[in-house]
Amino acid sequence: MTAKYFAILTNQGAARLANATAIGTSLNLTQIAIGDGNGVLPTPDATQTRLVNQKRIAPLNALSIDPTNTSQIIAEQIIPENEGGYWIRELGLYDDEGVLIAVANCPETYKPLMQEGSGRTQTIRMVITVSSTAAVTLKIDPAVVLATRKYVDDKAIEVRTYADNLMSQHVAAGNPHAQYPLIANALKEMANAGLVSSVQSNLGLSSLVQAGTASGLLATAGYFQIPGILNGGKQALIIQWMRVATSVNNGENSVFTWPMAFPNACLNTQVTYTEGSAPFTDITVPIFVVARSLQNITIRSYTGAGNGIDILAIGF
Repeated sequence: MTAKYFAILTNQGAARLANATAIGTSLNLTQIAIGDGNGVLPTPDATQTRLVNQKRIAPLNALSIDPTNTSQIIAEQIIPENEGGYWIRELGLYDDEGVLIAVANCPETYKPLMQEGSGRTQTIRMVITVSSTAAVTLKIDPAVVLATRKYVDDKAIEVRTYADNLMSQHVAAGNPHAQYPLIANALKEMANAGLVSSVQSNLGLSSLVQAGTASGLLATAGYFQIPGILNGGKQALIIQWMRVATSVNNGENSVFTWPMAFPNACLNTQVTYTEGSAPFTDITVPIFVVARSLQNITIRSYTGAGNGIDILAIGF
């Protein structure tokens, strides 16, 4: 059966393609023209230099090699909804110099206008067979062409596949963010990078670091220093304690030296008996703090015996 619809190279198109193939240059295809054949389905003629009755000419949207036939080129154009009002019966493919390279006819289809009550986007494709697809290139203005749904879908799949692969590599990497410390080695990495002071400042720990660390002596006679920043200055609260025995002489003073000297002041002292068995008669006998200083405390007892007492002092 003789083909009713087909596309052929024009004589000018065949000559230009042969020349481009021979000298290693490119034939730049840029536009597709659409015509109505003056109301009659035309038969493509290699001698044509223009369409029978052209209705529209516009840039190509795509030019590709047929994946199932590498000697065939597919030229594509999209007619937007706001254009139409004519029949489509003939197609022409032009190069960048305005020469008709290929001509085709197609099944008759009407391209309506929105004003007519119906509108659609129309995709036009021309398939031509050439001897060398390498000699054909596409020249388009991206500002005026439209993309087909399939083209967009294909590109979306490409982008998604690329993004998925990129994310998979990122997740699989041992340390994908070398500019950030790893949790396991964060403190060491921050110290090596000289960021300790910045971290302390960001966490509001600068004053705590300036205050220093606690120190003390945990014994029967001992002390504990609690560092801090008070009124913008470094200070340490000191708590001291000791267990001692009073004088055996009634009303006599006894002097006891602090486990460590208070640097600034002894603010408060508490003294209690440590009688360990009944009848606890000594608890009714007065005991006095006669004096306290940075270095020691003076205590007077009226028990007439060497009783044990606990002393607690707070200062700085």
